[in-house]
Amino acid sequence: MLRYLTSGESHGIGLMAIIDGVPAGLKLKEEFINKELARRMVGYGRGGRMKIEKDKVNIISGIKKGVTIGSPVGMIIYNRDFKIDKLPDVFCPRPGHADLAGLIKYNFCEARSVLERASARETAAKVAAGAVAKMILSELNIDVFSHVIMLGGIKADVSGLSYEKIIKQAEQSDLRTADKEAAKIMRAKIDEASKKGDTLGGVFEVISRRVPPGLGSYTQWDKRIDGAIARAIMSIPAVKAVSLGDGIEAAGKYGSAVHDEIFYDKKSRSFLRGSNKAGGIEGGMTNGSPIVVKGYMKPIATLSKPLRTVNINSKKEAKASTERADVTAVAACGVIAEAAVAIEIASKLTEKFGGDSILEMKRNLKGYLAAIRKI
Repeated sequence: MLRYLTSGESHGIGLMAIIDGVPAGLKLKEEFINKELARRMVGYGRGGRMKIEKDKVNIISGIKKGVTIGSPVGMIIYNRDFKIDKLPDVFCPRPGHADLAGLIKYNFCEARSVLERASARETAAKVAAGAVAKMILSELNIDVFSHVIMLGGIKADVSGLSYEKIIKQAEQSDLRTADKEAAKIMRAKIDEASKKGDTLGGVFEVISRRVPPGLGSYTQWDKRIDGAIARAIMSIPAVKAVSLGDGIEAAGKYGSAVHDEIFYDKKSRSFLRGSNKAGGIEGGMTNGSPIVVKGYMKPIATLSKPLRTVNINSKKEAKASTERADVTAVAACGVIAEAAVAIEIASKLTEKFGGDSILEMKRNLKGYLAAIRKI
């Protein structure tokens, strides 16, 4: 199985990612990883940090002549804004952030050490790890993409658009939304929030196509792929809810309006569904339809006009500490979620089809797809 760890602080020397279980024979392209890192940094409403950092990955292990060798892949992203030892202590924890709970847990006298690691800056390492997972998926003809479907209460209308159209228009948008008219209103809402010293959240959708049926399992709770994906999305800072397919909307409907009817296509010798309200997952397993997952991101906790809190030392009411931050980062959060979903799918693929080499995975997947056409 694919697994990874990250290390590093927001204003430390850099961020690290170690990915174990990467199959041998995969061509690792630094330029692709750097492109993914750049996608994470764009978006209308981002803060000043994005103007400082120009994230570039350094692959330090697990490859020979640009090809993976089966051992753990190690990567470093150096911070330009390296000043952790020069930053002031934080005595006024921010509501909605890890500050207070973190300093209580680790017995700190202030919150700087908490916010340095709890910062969303860590997600650069997650995106680098996800880029490696995406390269594995690409070898198996599987893709992962995202788009913003709501920001600051403004909903995007993508009804009638093909996946190809959504991908193209989202990639061209500085808000990663395929609805150009909605994007105009979203930008105005972001400008309004910025003037007020406030922040905005929203909803992104991640879609993965051509995932074979049968990844995950119903046999134990921790083998269910929907559980793994939900956990991965919820691990992203500021994400407070996850929905698979029509999950949240489906809760208020009749079953007859929710479940995807099953058909059989004799020509392709495959089972099909007339819709995809389940988001490509039934009973903890992929069913062959595109995986569709939504993530709900709350407004960022750092406000330029801060909320009330309590000073850790005096125990008196105070204004929360302020840090350089974004007005909104829903677009970036979608890119991070792509990485999270790609890692979980790649992990289940290596588990099912063998992860010693890419050639082994391709051979086993081909045989599996041929076998299920005989059912």
